[in-house]
Amino acid sequence: MSVYLDCNATSPVEPRVAEKVLFYLTEEFGNAGSRTHSSGLRAKKAVSEARAHVAAVVGSDPSEVVFTSGATESNNLALLGLSEALRESGRTHILSTAIEHKAVLEPLEVLAENGFDVELLSPGSAGRISVDELGARLRTDTGLVTVMQVNNETGVRQPTQEIAERLADHEAFFHVDAAQGFGKVDGLEHERVDLISVSGHKVYGPKGIGALIARRRRLNRPPLRPLMVGGGQERGLRPGTLPVPLIVGLGEAAAIARRDRLARIARVEAVRHQILGCFSELSFDINGATEHLVPWTLNVALDGVDAEAAIVALKDVVELSNGAACTSSSYTTSHVLAAMGADVDRARSSLRLSWCHMTPDVPVREVRSALALLAP
Repeated sequence: MSVYLDCNATSPVEPRVAEKVLFYLTEEFGNAGSRTHSSGLRAKKAVSEARAHVAAVVGSDPSEVVFTSGATESNNLALLGLSEALRESGRTHILSTAIEHKAVLEPLEVLAENGFDVELLSPGSAGRISVDELGARLRTDTGLVTVMQVNNETGVRQPTQEIAERLADHEAFFHVDAAQGFGKVDGLEHERVDLISVSGHKVYGPKGIGALIARRRRLNRPPLRPLMVGGGQERGLRPGTLPVPLIVGLGEAAAIARRDRLARIARVEAVRHQILGCFSELSFDINGATEHLVPWTLNVALDGVDAEAAIVALKDVVELSNGAACTSSSYTTSHVLAAMGADVDRARSSLRLSWCHMTPDVPVREVRSALALLAP
């Protein structure tokens, strides 16, 4: 069986999480909105406990957690949900980066089409934006700064904590898409990070669940407006019957991530060493500044090797990709690598490998042999 190396697309579910989800699917199936019987009250308690676990990862209050269907919905709720308040205040300038996930870039396109001035910072070849450049682009009418925590294609950490510090004396809201870093790396505890998007299936929880953490600033919640109405759940920001099994799964995943983070890092670092060994006999470059890489992602450009051909040659050995799962079917050049200045040939020779603490040992010799047949 091939080894799965595409955990940035989706991760395996932690077994203890799966057990808990199944229990709340088959045994404790009550509706958290039903307050007239014990089943509903137990479901409500389980949701409250999960909310506390998610909040604890970033040092927030449980009341600041809004459950959603995933990071894409959370990003939309954060960006589009702020738009009316920003327009009313006259702060319609938005700063972001050219390497954001499409779940951020496309809502920003909608805002730009509706009169917002959206500026995208380039990360350069390092794949990491400059805090000084961002600071220089801030204006009095800047209403929102949105920067991802960890890039999903390169694994480069963005300077979110430094940005939070730079915004200490500015009124702009600061949103972080933390889909790839939540529960894995720190940096989201800073009180100046107003909005945090979370994805369940990137932190070894179930698909179809996520959260938006909306921190109070000077006792005031971010002035979000709902994208949907009907029911009033989640403080009116996300109506609909709460998916208790999925919420419990996300809560359990968050609690385990908080407890086991250091042990998990040790394992992914060991796997990283194995993966680098797969390329030791080839000429290759790592896309992105190595000093800012998380230890569970590598984006490598193989000299003279076509990435699509490599994926096919390795399909019975390892499973990997050449970019974000949401756009991989289109076979277009990575917008992330393009923003970093990579030419078409480099982008087409680049592979993304991502793994986790549950990844088994990588068959290094088999990978080397398969790639050797493609090398010039």
